[in-house]
Amino acid sequence: MNKIGLVEVVIAGMIFAPQVWAQSAAPDQSATQTPAQIVPPGGQIASVAPTSLATPVTPAPVQLIQDAQDAPQLVLVPAGTFAMGSPESEPGRDIFEGPQHQVTIVHAFALATTPVTFEQWDACVAGGGCNGYRPDDNGWGRGTQPVINVSWNDAQNYVVWLRAHTGKPYRLPSEAEWEYAARAGATTAYWWGDAADHDHANYGNDSCCSGAIVGTDRWFGTAPVGSFPANPFGLYDMNGNVMEFTADCWHPDYSGAPVDGSAWNDDERCGMRAVRGGAWNSTPSFIRASDRIWILTAMRNNIMGFRVARDVQP
Repeated sequence: MNKIGLVEVVIAGMIFAPQVWAQSAAPDQSATQTPAQIVPPGGQIASVAPTSLATPVTPAPVQLIQDAQDAPQLVLVPAGTFAMGSPESEPGRDIFEGPQHQVTIVHAFALATTPVTFEQWDACVAGGGCNGYRPDDNGWGRGTQPVINVSWNDAQNYVVWLRAHTGKPYRLPSEAEWEYAARAGATTAYWWGDAADHDHANYGNDSCCSGAIVGTDRWFGTAPVGSFPANPFGLYDMNGNVMEFTADCWHPDYSGAPVDGSAWNDDERCGMRAVRGGAWNSTPSFIRASDRIWILTAMRNNIMGFRVARDVQP
């Protein structure tokens, strides 16, 4: 099955997880966590100078933000410029990923270090939000597992609750912000290089569509968030585990796309939203930083999740 055909299968909601998985506690993250400066809720965040991502860079020490005990932990992502999309020579590339173009993220923004977890989602429900919806965990557990079986619309409900709960301007990241953060200064297919690696991400077999247990990837389904090394920006699970919703309406290519990092929401395709990152059952090409597909806003399945972003004062 080609990639475009697989997208149609995903959107039809026909990919479901077999009831088989490997369970293990998440490894100690202290060995891989980038040195961090903790910023207390409501604290001032030091200004971050724009960083050019035209070539690999050495990011500044990670600055973490925690707005509430039951809210996702955030990392400050610096402003900068990068090449969005993939070159035509990149293996696994499809027509959705071009033309490659320069994007400038004008202001630093905050992005959750991991996808939203079941624990965080359940806090929303307990707090009277998320329409009281309690998604199925497929038998893989709740807690620090990434929330699944939620739709783009459900994610918006979570964002509304989180804004009210913290008083902070939470939202979904734009596609450009998501890819910029996933690359973390790299120009390769993955932040660690050009070859997919089960020691860096939870993804599937080389052929569609099932989980795989290889090396550090000990989970047939989803893995607890943070089970693999963080990228240089201090972000976990940007590749694999669950696909992640973005704020953008779906566009089949980047012709006319914004170049300032903002979400692209200017036409009739907003019943479909762009999804990034690949999942636990994805082939290697789907977990590349540049890969993108779409999903209907009301669709729920066990390969989709999300992480939140929020604005910070420039």
